[in-house]
This record gives sequence, structure tokens and C-alpha cells, in this order.
Amino acid sequence: MKDNLPKHIAIIMDGNGRWAREKRLPRVFGHRQGVERVKEMVRAAHKNKIKVLTLFAFSSENWLRPKKEIEVLMRYLDIFLDREIKNMNKNNIRFRVIGSRQRLPQNILKKISSTEEKTRQNTEMTLVLAIDYGSRQEIVEGIKQFTRRVISGKEKLEHLDEDTFGDYLYTAGLPDPDLMIRTSGELRISNFLLWQLSYAELYFPHKYWPDFRERDLEEAIAEYTKRQRRFGAISAEKENN
Repeated sequence: MKDNLPKHIAIIMDGNGRWAREKRLPRVFGHRQGVERVKEMVRAAHKNKIKVLTLFAFSSENWLRPKKEIEVLMRYLDIFLDREIKNMNKNNIRFRVIGSRQRLPQNILKKISSTEEKTRQNTEMTLVLAIDYGSRQEIVEGIKQFTRRVISGKEKLEHLDEDTFGDYLYTAGLPDPDLMIRTSGELRISNFLLWQLSYAELYFPHKYWPDFRERDLEEAIAEYTKRQRRFGAISAEKENN
């Protein structure tokens, strides 16, 4: 399995609210357990030699949730960054956030920037949190950036191709995901990394995020290693038949 590991795993962490509701608990308990799973997944990804782990933490649509729930999510993010930076540096993990950032509270923005700066030199793994993230928004912003450079004479229209366009996305400098996992059994990608997931393998376990453990991640990786990624080409086996 170690010879065919995904370099980049992206996860839609779905099901916190339903997990709590089924246990007759407030939604906040689901989010609290979800944070614990984030910590476990970072450790598990690092242990399994994954180079990039991207977690969909807060979408651009999540601002429509109740104000108190948003405040709880931001508080958990603040606490996570405070407590985990020591572990990130200890394990040589770089931290990055992708997303708009325009609507995030100032204290969260400062904490994000500080954590990114303090882990910038780490090279063993990159942990990416998608916060206030929407993929359509990301693509539109990338088009605007490139257009402004063309208008200013810093870029030529004919230079734009699939590779160069990637430089204008939030994920610039990162490899595209090899494996995308969405917990809870929902079969959607929900405006997450639409451009980057073009050739990713998709995996949809039925467990809610608070129940998704290290062994479940390893099962997803094992399933990935069994798949043959052809990127539109014909497999060698079929070609020989």
C-alpha cells in the first residue's frame, strides 16, 4: 500500500449536526466531537505519510447558519490554532488556510496569519483548512486576478492554460487532491475544490464525521490503492486485450 499512497487527501467533514441530533444533543456537541476528529485525522495523515491534508471546515454558505452556531465554530477554530501549533511544529507540519477571509473576525484572521507564518518552514506535511471557502467564488476570483494582470500589461491572454490558471486559485502551489472523502453518506461535493477534483478518486463512507476514526481513514487509503487511475487513458490491461 505504501507504494501507491495518495499525496493529497481532501475531506468534506459532514454530519456533525445529524450525529448530535440522533444522540439528542445540541449541535454544539457534534462540532466539539468534530474538532477531536480533526486532530485525529491530522495525526493519522502524518502517520500514513500523506503530504497534504485539506479539510473543508467552513463554507461560504455556512454564514447562513444561526449566529450562535457560527460563534461556536469560530471559537473552536481559535482554540484549535492555539493548542495545535506546538504539535504542528513538532511534527514538521505546515499550516495554510484557503478561502476569502473577508468576513472572518479580526482575532481569527490574526491567529491564522500567525500560525501560517510560524509553520511556514515546515516541510513534512501541509494541513489546509478551507474556511469561508466556495469553489465557484474561488474560480471567479482567479479569473478576475488574471484579467487585471492582462489589462495592466503584466500578462498576455494567450499565456493562460490549465496549469497557469491554477496559479490564480487559493490552492496555488499545492498538488491537486488524489482522494476526496465525504463523510455521512451524502453523494455531493458541495462547491468544494471543483477545479482541483477533476481527476480525484471519490469515497463516500456512511459514518458521520464525529465517528470517522483513524482506521476509517486507513480503509479509505486502502480502497484508493486498489483503484486504477487512468486520467482519461486506456489501462494497460485493456489495451493488451
